Amino acid sequence: MSDLLDQVEQSIRARRLFRPGQRILVAVSGGVDSMVLLHLLHQLARKHHWQLTVAHLNHRLRGRSSDADERLVRRTAGRLRLPVLIEGADVRTFARTQKLSLEMAARKLRHDFLARAAAHGRIPSVALAHHADDQLELFFLRLLRGSGGEGLAGMKWRNPSPGDPEIELVHPLLDQPKAVLLGYAAEQGIRYREDTSNAVLDFQRNRIRHELLPLLRRKYQPALDRTIARVMDIVGAEAEFAGAAAGEWLGQLRKGRKRGWRLEDGEWPETRREDWADFDQLPVAVQRRCVQMQLLRQGVVADFELVEQLRVAADRPVSVGWAPAQGEAKAGRASGKPVLCYAVRDRSGLVHLQAAEPAEFKAGGATVELKGRAGEVEFGGARIWWRIGLPKALEQPQAGVGQECFDADRIGSLVRLRHWQPGDRFQPIGMGCPVRLQDFFTNQKVPRERRRRLILAATGQGEVFWVEGMRISERFKLTKRTIRRLQWRWKRL
Repeated sequence: MSDLLDQVEQSIRARRLFRPGQRILVAVSGGVDSMVLLHLLHQLARKHHWQLTVAHLNHRLRGRSSDADERLVRRTAGRLRLPVLIEGADVRTFARTQKLSLEMAARKLRHDFLARAAAHGRIPSVALAHHADDQLELFFLRLLRGSGGEGLAGMKWRNPSPGDPEIELVHPLLDQPKAVLLGYAAEQGIRYREDTSNAVLDFQRNRIRHELLPLLRRKYQPALDRTIARVMDIVGAEAEFAGAAAGEWLGQLRKGRKRGWRLEDGEWPETRREDWADFDQLPVAVQRRCVQMQLLRQGVVADFELVEQLRVAADRPVSVGWAPAQGEAKAGRASGKPVLCYAVRDRSGLVHLQAAEPAEFKAGGATVELKGRAGEVEFGGARIWWRIGLPKALEQPQAGVGQECFDADRIGSLVRLRHWQPGDRFQPIGMGCPVRLQDFFTNQKVPRERRRRLILAATGQGEVFWVEGMRISERFKLTKRTIRRLQWRWKRL
């Protein structure tokens, strides 16, 4: 186990993770991983002249246990004579107001704190204690979510902080198994605290750790860690190549536009075609990355279904919900305010955002703020009543009555009522992925004229959760984890 110090030093040198004499912010939770990381970096600091600062965020999720974590970190930093920065955060409130899971809310607050602390201390790098087991869990977590190659590649040894791209996140332990860290802590007598939430199976990551991975190792692949590490390396390299090819192609396309090239009669000038391929001639992986990169640059969440719809068909509008106004979508709107948009890929491969109000579709809408416990609104020839309460406190839906129930916290405090727009997507309850609303209407044999009269309800982010008289959205249904229920009733006037 004493070899761990040499192995980590070699990794840092080989990958040039830190420069001699630089400042390093060490993120320390109090758990074994971060306490071992702090011990290792402290051992190496004198040799490499590093200046370490300890950072700890008290998430306040486990009451006295969270406070005990903070005390351990504070005492350890004092014993090592290192400066320490400590803050507290109300993760539960933040998760509720931002409509995030506890895990995602804690992650965002943690990264914001670390970026803020590093910037304040003019520290260029933040050292994090993620290790090889975290990589394995992350692979399966993202695999089950349907991530692409870039996501399946896992964490990198170094990457920009999501809280501040000027700050670099560094993972010196990324190739070390958890068992090695536990052994080193025992050998060196390093004190640490166990996070009891790591054993709670309500979190998907914990179910992967305690149920899925042991099963795969026992029944299918004893060398699972080595096999998946190889897969991540292969997938990551291929995703990196596709991203680089897409970036180069988009750069050439924009350069061509500046030179005045235009697509006429379905073909580009011969001088342009000799240099690089048309969009339709690109490999599928590069096409997807071209579309994804353009959407992300315009502030649109680029999920697989949206990317595919834009990739396979040019000049066909696809709804992207409420997006930051920019480009063509700004026409007639106050600059900077979100507008209901749809995306269009032209035949050259460029993706544009446009205001989603075609003349053949009903325009207009209404915004409903779910303030208080109940309210009502009229829109599109119907009256809608809503009420929020605990699941057991509200009456159950009656058969034959226009009424549905949703998870109120998933929907949020803002609802937008409107009619069907081109490219709208919807994930009906019971289905594993979103479908085009037009296809859903066709499968349900909804007459064309009725489609345009139906009322849709979407979240503040533009995600459709209710279509009048049809199925509700899978993502907003009631579950065992529902804390507040939104009761939704409607009646045609």
